[in-house]
Amino acid sequence: MTRSLSLSLLTIGAVLSMTAGLALAGDDTVPAAQILNALKPKPVTRGLSAGPQVDPAISVKESSFLNTVRNRQTRSLSLGERQEIAEIASNKPKIDLEIHFDYNSADISKESNQAVQELGKALSDASLKDSTFVVAGHTDAVGGETYNQGLSERRADTIKKYLVQRYGLNGSNLVTVGYGKDRPKDPNAPMDPANRRVQVVNMDTKTASQ
Repeated sequence: MTRSLSLSLLTIGAVLSMTAGLALAGDDTVPAAQILNALKPKPVTRGLSAGPQVDPAISVKESSFLNTVRNRQTRSLSLGERQEIAEIASNKPKIDLEIHFDYNSADISKESNQAVQELGKALSDASLKDSTFVVAGHTDAVGGETYNQGLSERRADTIKKYLVQRYGLNGSNLVTVGYGKDRPKDPNAPMDPANRRVQVVNMDTKTASQ
């Protein structure tokens, strides 16, 4: 092997090594501060220029409904209840987290331990104390509907159990729901791994100004 060829191979090897390191450092873990910022209720600006205000009657209705699903087993939720949770959550502060699980399992993969820890730190912040969160599991479109529904429910339950056991969060304030493959993040690419995610929603109607 010539000296110039050896140097070229060494250079290529170094570049590949650096690329791998960058990929490892630039993983999909969302830091706690970013999660916290996404889930904090946005302050309401008072006055004529303010946007649509929350109807107190709607807030009462939402709270009443949430109390009916609080402490419920995830798999016991009806289709109508899952849809109502999604409707309420649509206008609430939320974040999608790419949390990986072992293949065909509800066990959190080692590569996602840090991601769940960051979530635990964020939800433990004093500014979110006593907030009610929905932890929603989603899958991609690979596999049957019944199987994916059950898998998404088990994965949401796993996240809740982790947060309660490791961070002492009140289980009553964590409502778990599974949507299987029905609500893909990217409807145009239902098989995309990006659809396999956990969505966390702050369901409280209170604002940061209160």
